[in-house]
Amino acid sequence: MIVTRFAPSPTGRLHRGHALSALTGWQAARAAKGRFLLRIEDIDLGRCRPAFEAGIYEDLAWLGLDWETPVRRQSEHFAEYGAALARLEGDGLVYPCFCTRAEIEAEIAAAGGAPQGPDGPRYPGTCRALSPAERAARQSAGIPFARRLDAAAAAARVGTLRWEEADRGEIAVDPRLHGDVVLARKDIPASYHLAVVLDDALQGVSLVTRGEDLFAATHLHRVLQALLCLPAPRYRHHRLVADAGGRRLAKRDAAATLASLRQSGADPRQLRTALGFPD
Repeated sequence: MIVTRFAPSPTGRLHRGHALSALTGWQAARAAKGRFLLRIEDIDLGRCRPAFEAGIYEDLAWLGLDWETPVRRQSEHFAEYGAALARLEGDGLVYPCFCTRAEIEAEIAAAGGAPQGPDGPRYPGTCRALSPAERAARQSAGIPFARRLDAAAAAARVGTLRWEEADRGEIAVDPRLHGDVVLARKDIPASYHLAVVLDDALQGVSLVTRGEDLFAATHLHRVLQALLCLPAPRYRHHRLVADAGGRRLAKRDAAATLASLRQSGADPRQLRTALGFPD
């Protein structure tokens, strides 16, 4: 049975881009007589707000969508993410990083730049070279640290990987594309990347539908799935919705939110049709 999901973060109101993503997953499940799940990705407790979570339910109901209950909330599953992180750490695939953002930027500048990843310069690997004694001393001193994936070690462990992309066939994975990414921040016990692959596996998601902006992240997600012996779903990365100026919609653009459309008296059926989902 096909299982899809929509997994927004309650850090702002949903906009038309979110509507496209939710409708893509909902329609795929509906067409296959499968299951459609809603997940609240609220690991960043400092930015998430209950009012925005309530708005997600209101906006999706206005669009005419329904979903299975109970809704999974990531903030209730930190222990599960911590266990997965500990497993990777025990396998020698994760190391503590004590660098501040300013220190990383300074090191990259001093080196004359750094290899580029999808999100900018890759981390130069400063703390990867620390000895076990140096790491232990810094931890004992109470210096805050994040946990990073050792991309080279991970690549050696997983070997050749692919994922199945709907309408595009198999995509070869580049395990080092993102470099030594953060899997747990200093103030948040799990990153988006770690939490999402665990959630999808635990919820039995078989088709991940999400925006093209997350296409590159799938390289990392397949690596984490392989390292944690998790099943690999199929993926469908859909087009992004832009504003009149050609810029990708963002939550900070209040005029483009579904709430503003609803308050203006817009017809959700017209919006669904405009996004390619006529009744």
